[in-house]
Amino acid sequence: MNKPTVSSLSKNKAVRIAAAAILVLIVLYIGRRSTAPSSQTASAPDAAAQSWTCAMHPELHLPAPGKCPKCGMDLIPEIGKTEDEGPRILAVTETARKLAKVETAKLERRRAEAQLRLVGKVDFDETQLKTISAYVAGRLTRLFVDYTGIPVRAGDHLVEIYSPELYAAQEEYLLAQKTAGSTTGGMRESAELTAQAAREKLILLGLAEEQLAEIRKAGKPSAALTLRSPIGGIVVKKEATEGAYVEKGTPLYTVANLSRVWVRLDAYEQDLAWLRYRQEVEFKTDAYGDEAFKGWISFIDPVLNEETRTVKIRVLADNADGRLKPNMFVRATVKMHVAGSGQPIAPELAGKWICPMHGQVIKDTAAPCDLCGMALVQAEQLGYAKNDAEAPPLLVPASAALLTGPRAVVYVAVPGREMPTYEARTVELGPRVGEWYVVRSGLKEGEEVVVQGAFKLDASLQIKGKSSMMHPAGGPPETGHAGHTVQVADPHAGHSAGTPDSPKTEAETIRLQSPAEFRAQFDAVLQIYFSVSRALFSDNHQAAVQAAKQLDEVLAKIDMTLLQGETHMAWMKEAAVLQKQTAAIAEAKDIDAQRTAFSLLSESLITASKRFGPVNRAGLYILHCPMAFQDKGANWLSDRKDIQNPYFGAKMPGCGEVTATLQEGE
Repeated sequence: MNKPTVSSLSKNKAVRIAAAAILVLIVLYIGRRSTAPSSQTASAPDAAAQSWTCAMHPELHLPAPGKCPKCGMDLIPEIGKTEDEGPRILAVTETARKLAKVETAKLERRRAEAQLRLVGKVDFDETQLKTISAYVAGRLTRLFVDYTGIPVRAGDHLVEIYSPELYAAQEEYLLAQKTAGSTTGGMRESAELTAQAAREKLILLGLAEEQLAEIRKAGKPSAALTLRSPIGGIVVKKEATEGAYVEKGTPLYTVANLSRVWVRLDAYEQDLAWLRYRQEVEFKTDAYGDEAFKGWISFIDPVLNEETRTVKIRVLADNADGRLKPNMFVRATVKMHVAGSGQPIAPELAGKWICPMHGQVIKDTAAPCDLCGMALVQAEQLGYAKNDAEAPPLLVPASAALLTGPRAVVYVAVPGREMPTYEARTVELGPRVGEWYVVRSGLKEGEEVVVQGAFKLDASLQIKGKSSMMHPAGGPPETGHAGHTVQVADPHAGHSAGTPDSPKTEAETIRLQSPAEFRAQFDAVLQIYFSVSRALFSDNHQAAVQAAKQLDEVLAKIDMTLLQGETHMAWMKEAAVLQKQTAAIAEAKDIDAQRTAFSLLSESLITASKRFGPVNRAGLYILHCPMAFQDKGANWLSDRKDIQNPYFGAKMPGCGEVTATLQEGE
């Protein structure tokens, strides 16, 4: 028989000591419970048993609130301690509900109203823009309008011209008039027709009736005749030069009627669902402070600009006083009312008839267009009118929805239970309207939904290994610590997230496995990032704000459930950094602050592109500007090799060089 070794004796001794210690603690605990006042035992059993955990590290179970020892996040109450029913239902104590600060609100149907903010510029109304050209060849002997900006009225003189063709036409007209006056009998009618034709010829050559009367009175042709403006407006372009010889059709002036103008706005893709024909738009200009002007949407461009990812929206606005000048910068607000279908409504157009070519022509009955003669079409056929008779949409507060890519989870209070009970329900949401989402399916009117504390409920289900937002299939929570720890880089800090004082290591940018569907969604992030870069290159603060807001929405829609284990945890941390940096660009008050935030965002995306690739594009280039931020240098990503420097814009647009290429499959 083998003798016990020193090591085994030590282990046995340690086990006996530990067992004795546990026994002592149990006795003390039972004695404490038995001697405690009954009122205390009844009033706070939940609080005594309450434990705390970390949303990022749910494997932790701590006896008191504080900071997570692994990531430093605030601990949350672990509320899934009571018995529950079903894979997606969680019952909690009232104490736990209060600790988790769970609040609910009742779903209801209501008229959804929201505002969409856009930017753009005032432009000429192209339908009110006319070019005045020479009717005949000749030499311009005098210019009456000799600079741009002059207002002219219909009939005002423009130029004086000498034209052999015009001179010959006058002679022909005078001869025909003389012949018609002296001819009698059967030839008189033919002579009068000839005189009428000669008269119409001169009118077609640009002469007015009073000029014809002057020619008849003089009885001889005029060597130089005055050409008059056929329209009124502002001369915005002058091509005529005194003494120049012009051919028939040579442009002389461009005249714009500025009593009505266009306002061209840029709308991003996600904004298009809220825009419709005849929608009222309110806009302001820098010139007139808070004074608001109004117009209505007359046209939505059918083609998306591939570079800016925007669509041009044309607003028609009255400008009788002429205060709106072309190229003025405007900030516009579009107010929208949403029907039950989640589409903007236009009840004022129901039953109306509209011209497909000239949308401003609207009539109550079918008739030809006043401007072009085309047959009018019903507004419903053009997609302009939406029915306002349907029930208002069912709305859920945005704070209630836990979004993860195309899925959304909403926690619904289960009625008729002794303890607060909640069900995790997968729902289909429509577009966001302000602080609300339109509900497409999955929820009913009158149900109570969790508007605060939903993430804590979801974390509790995840801890218990049940179906949750993060893990729809259920199972033990993946902590990212099985086998080994993944270090996640904090690109803008210059150090490892796990060891703040250590330099970056190669392990921080190790390639992680990600499916093709996730990489396609990440590629969409890069596409909007390029729009931010181009906005900064164009020195356009507002465009960068709009692009950053769009980038934030695209980041929020990435389906994190496509990633598992280490990759999932790494992306959660990386996504939080990206969204923080994106928000800094959107909230920056000036373009310099935007460029600082953009440099941090660029470093994060460079790291993410290396870690979560391969990128789904033929070439992704890393560029470097050595002079950015007082010669400290800065990097950025681009889908093109030619330099468009986002840190200097127009000051030094070509400063920089390509330092690396991330090819597909790398």
